[in-house]
Amino acid sequence: MQTLETLLLRVNDAHQRFHTSPLSPIANHLEKEVIVSSVYGTNSIEGGALSKTETQSALELDPSKIQDIEQRRVLNLKQAYQLSRQAASDPNWQLDVEFIKAMHAAITDQLPHERNQPGVLRDNSKSITTYVGDPAHGGRYKPPQYGKDIIRLSEALVDWHQQLKDQQIPALIRAPLVHLYYELIHPFWDGNGRVGRVLEATLLQAEGFKYAPFALAHYYFENIDRYFALFNLSRKQAMKKRPFPNTAFVEFFLQGMLISLNKLHDRANNLINILLFEIEIKRRYDQKTINARQYAIVSQVLNAGPIPLSELRQAPWYMALYESRTDKTRQRDLTALRELGLVKLDNEKRLWPGCFDIA
Repeated sequence: MQTLETLLLRVNDAHQRFHTSPLSPIANHLEKEVIVSSVYGTNSIEGGALSKTETQSALELDPSKIQDIEQRRVLNLKQAYQLSRQAASDPNWQLDVEFIKAMHAAITDQLPHERNQPGVLRDNSKSITTYVGDPAHGGRYKPPQYGKDIIRLSEALVDWHQQLKDQQIPALIRAPLVHLYYELIHPFWDGNGRVGRVLEATLLQAEGFKYAPFALAHYYFENIDRYFALFNLSRKQAMKKRPFPNTAFVEFFLQGMLISLNKLHDRANNLINILLFEIEIKRRYDQKTINARQYAIVSQVLNAGPIPLSELRQAPWYMALYESRTDKTRQRDLTALRELGLVKLDNEKRLWPGCFDIA
């Protein structure tokens, strides 16, 4: 329990530092990065086939132009995230079974499945048995099978969460516990993992945590074996009536929050440095410290860097800049940029923007 208390303090401290960072100029950029990474992570956990780049492209699609199921899965998650943010922004919002159904409906909308119906709780017939898990991650188990049991347990879960909240148990404890017990109930035929992770994120957002709740999905993906194994470990510990059987999962979650917050803080600082660098090169151009060709070079390196020097010299845009100039002019422009610290050349002969540390 001492470890848990220490992690809670560290996560709250990291959250406070990140929350007070000067994020306003780069908040939209950061949010887009987090959403892409989160959707990619949570989708990949469930066997999604799209790369991170393909996920980003799918998120930008017009829904009317969806071409395959993988793109549909991505846009469904985008809709679920919007539903999550909308709920979390309402000070009167409370977790309930209807919200869980609505989240499931958004996540599994128009996805083919033999039995799943969006927003409809599972109710197994006597001839069908649902199992969850696999031997590699702690074994398989049989969750509740029948609709009445699933309804009763789902209602008990949201009531229990409200009791924890009324007792002022921190969201950093409540959210992973809801996530854990929701997955153990496994109330739908399909989409349970995605729903559980978004429910966790919603509870955290409602308590003022930004970006990190969704960034956790990528942490879970990067630690997928431990993630799955801890569900089974918590279940087995509870069956053996061990004290605090869910501590390991909550610790795992808190470690993920700490890692995610620290990464977000570092990324925010990097984005701020880039923004300040963009302002600096524009100032130098306006004051004629650098010419139009040099400004174009630095801007291109900033947007696409690092760029191998050999590749730069063959780039059509670069060749056009010096179409009527001598090689001496080209060399002089680049040397001046390096002396001013606006571009850097690494040991592999690649050009980096000056705001990057390549030591």
